[in-house]
Amino acid sequence: MAGSVNKVILVGNLGADPDVRSLPSGGKVVNMSVATSERWRDRNSGEQRERTEWHRVVIFSEGLARIAEQYLRKGSKVYLEGQLQTRKWQDQSGQDKYSTEIVLQGFNSSLTLLDGRGDNEGQGFQPAGRSEPQSRRPSSGAPAFEPGGMDDDIPF
Repeated sequence: MAGSVNKVILVGNLGADPDVRSLPSGGKVVNMSVATSERWRDRNSGEQRERTEWHRVVIFSEGLARIAEQYLRKGSKVYLEGQLQTRKWQDQSGQDKYSTEIVLQGFNSSLTLLDGRGDNEGQGFQPAGRSEPQSRRPSSGAPAFEPGGMDDDIPF
């Protein structure tokens, strides 16, 4: 069907350390669970309510798998973009089972660490091909921008 889109965007927290496995081809695959939560106030009781959804995420992209293995841990807050895929498999008794996952593979996927990685707090990771500038806070010793310091001459 022309004009269809399969894109999932999540911001959530890892429920466990990523499960990294090596493939026979030499590549790696990463499986992880990401929790997203929504909060609201119940109209009848006035109580604060919360619902958490768990999402299975699979990373086949080599660069993103390496980043997930090195920097993600249980509780890490992440922003990710991928595609929704359902796969069919059989359990030990031969019963057909289905699993719907968010798959990060190829150029249409993205993974950003939102809570830092220890040495560069707050710095996100953008995979190659999806370079978007990451803003940094100016250090206290950096001079502030002064509009009067600009030269009025155009350099061409």
